Amino acid sequence: MGGMRLLAHLVLIGLLAITIGGCDGPDVVILDGPTMGTTYRIKVVTHQKIDEQGLHQQIDEVLERVNQEMSTYIPDSELSRFNRSLPGQQVHVPGSLIDVLEMSGRIHRLSDGAFDVTVGPLVNLWGFGPEVVPYQVPTDRDIAEARRQVGMDRLVIGEGSLIKKADLYVDLSSIAKGYAADEVSQLLESGGLGNHLVEIGGELKGRGTNERGKAWVIAVEKPIDVGRAIHDTLPLANMGMATSGDYRNFRELDGVRYSHTIDPRTGRPITHDLASVTVLHESAALADGFATAIDVLGPEAGMLLAESQDLPVLFIIKSGDGFEERRSASLIDYLAQFERGSE
Repeated sequence: MGGMRLLAHLVLIGLLAITIGGCDGPDVVILDGPTMGTTYRIKVVTHQKIDEQGLHQQIDEVLERVNQEMSTYIPDSELSRFNRSLPGQQVHVPGSLIDVLEMSGRIHRLSDGAFDVTVGPLVNLWGFGPEVVPYQVPTDRDIAEARRQVGMDRLVIGEGSLIKKADLYVDLSSIAKGYAADEVSQLLESGGLGNHLVEIGGELKGRGTNERGKAWVIAVEKPIDVGRAIHDTLPLANMGMATSGDYRNFRELDGVRYSHTIDPRTGRPITHDLASVTVLHESAALADGFATAIDVLGPEAGMLLAESQDLPVLFIIKSGDGFEERRSASLIDYLAQFERGSE
């Protein structure tokens, strides 16, 4: 799915090694390729012999299926077919698409509308959509008009079918990559490959342990406009992980910086000081969606959401010329478990 929101890139520690270990150590296999307008990279640690070509093909088939169901860039995808439907028309879709939309609806409700998969018309209006257009600040009238095409309350999710109450365009780019990571992880798990790390366009799902028998360790990037630097590292054990931020995807006009992250409740780019947010959840899809929701909400309201849902969340907030870090209570507890385990 091209044109997805730009996520804060995660530096995957040790992911570039093709094989590691001695005579009795596990094999480490790296599988990668293009998908969803980005790339994927998968690390599998195993003591069994793997048919790498066959596994690679199975992974590509899973990703192609998800893309064929949820892409807005494939004209005959299930989602594109629904987006072309008329208001009031019942459209039958796969159960997986229903599942993702129900997850999206849950995050939408919990975030008081900060997460909304129908926000596409506003994203396009502000010049961050798939079409390259000359940038100009929309008028209040333009924003009001676009907002009339936004709102998950206009979407009826049934058992195996969807209906629009009004003209609507659904874009799942803020949750589909996380869902794809979950699906690939499930494929590996069902094949007896329980130690793996899946990364799709910055969204992660880690299961089991790395080649050293330890939890996967992920480095979170410092949210700076130029260059690359590590801000912090987080262990990832049987969890999904997603980071959202706007520090590399923004536009400036007349000295004013406009974020690519649009608040669907106001129709305007966010203006708070949250530089990036990293969310952990057993579901990479929910981590993906909650990261977007919290990015929209900002540090204060975002922390309230994190605490209410017991989410392990790392906040990196602009402070003067630098940054300050805040951690949700669940993240503090999560990290304390690893510290006790390493003693």
